[in-house]
Amino acid sequence: MSDLLLALVRVSEKAANIARACRQEETLFSQLIQKKQDVERNNAFVADFKTLADVLVQEVIKHDIGKQFSDLKDHIYGEETNEFENELGEKIQVRMFEDVEDTARLLSKVLGGNMRVAEVLAVAAHQDVPITDLQTDPVDISIQGLGLWVDPIDSTYQYIKGISDALPVGGLYSHGLQCVTVLIGVYDLQTGLPVMGVMNQPFVTLDPMTNRWTGQYFWGISSGSINVSSVTPAGGNQKVAAPSRKSGFSAVLSTSDSEHVRTVLQQGCEGRVSFAAGAGYKCLCVILGFSDVYVFSQDTTYRWDCCAPHAILMSLGGGIANLRECLKSKQAGTMKEWVELVYNTPVEGVSGPEKWANKGGLVAYRSKSDLERVLSLLSTINL
Repeated sequence: MSDLLLALVRVSEKAANIARACRQEETLFSQLIQKKQDVERNNAFVADFKTLADVLVQEVIKHDIGKQFSDLKDHIYGEETNEFENELGEKIQVRMFEDVEDTARLLSKVLGGNMRVAEVLAVAAHQDVPITDLQTDPVDISIQGLGLWVDPIDSTYQYIKGISDALPVGGLYSHGLQCVTVLIGVYDLQTGLPVMGVMNQPFVTLDPMTNRWTGQYFWGISSGSINVSSVTPAGGNQKVAAPSRKSGFSAVLSTSDSEHVRTVLQQGCEGRVSFAAGAGYKCLCVILGFSDVYVFSQDTTYRWDCCAPHAILMSLGGGIANLRECLKSKQAGTMKEWVELVYNTPVEGVSGPEKWANKGGLVAYRSKSDLERVLSLLSTINL
């Protein structure tokens, strides 16, 4: 399992390099964006887009992890299809070859023959990324019976907009490139519960001299009695320590959530409510302690959005619960344990991405007491 964690961290860093490389080419970036077909589209948005970075990152993760861990090869699932259409209308299946030159030639077709940029991306896709700061004791967990959910570029809209001068409030960004994350979650194929997650933030600090970004990554493992993470509870000394807990109860929300939910939480949190882009980033705000909970009552997040942060939250004693099911159980007084999201069972009666929607909304939390508080605040709402 330690080998798998190292591989996931390494490929997440490779993904971050690809994301940064694509954004660096401003003159070409608009050509790398494609409107999704209806069967691929997130119903939360009137228009939904994918970029070459999305597609290439997902294929790199599938290639690298599948090559190193044959048991996982057929159980790596992601948000994107690997088809991209170039300006000539040619539909191209983006894939990784074993040879960097072959990958570059394929990418040049997507890029209208621009071999220079294709070679930059191909090198980033094939380049080995050394990881020297991964600090964890060996973890003995079998990789058999595991699957992966991948969101290659979460918060694609913020990635496309490319705002680099957003400022945080209390450590939390409402928008901008800082809200972009690469998410790789590992789950048990039988139980559906997450066991490992890696989250990479490609855009954290912009060097004004070179105009280049650096990022950071976070990881967590939760399996049985094993709970380890790069993020410690407040005061720890691993990769990053969560900030000291703020006074009062706080929540991070989406502006697309219902006005009723936003109003109730604004009142219950006494105004300590923030709004941010990206489901992955909002989960990260809870992981890092910038907010106590992330609440979303709609059905428009997906398994690939939540699997990675869910594993990290579980390693910290928290989780991501199904909001609607928890409220039903609370109102009926029938449950002592709340209903966590699971990642192995599709939604019945639908097709396309909706098969893997988190029907019922969600609450991401660091402690059970915070989850209880959210459910008490929302218990009178009919969702």
